[in-house]
Amino acid sequence: MSIRLIAKELYHLQKEVEKIEKQIEDASYEKREEMKDQLRKTKAERDRIRRMLNGSLEK
Repeated sequence: MSIRLIAKELYHLQKEVEKIEKQIEDASYEKREEMKDQLRKTKAERDRIRRMLNGSLEK
């Protein structure tokens, strides 16, 4: 995967994390737990892509 595509994916995931965080603030208590799980998974994917990008840049 090219660095450019990795960077685009990282940007997309960061925006998704921000969107979910905002939704959690506005959500009812019942929905928050489900959304927090989604946020955790999205953050994990974002961090994985960030590590991939950092690894590509170091070569």
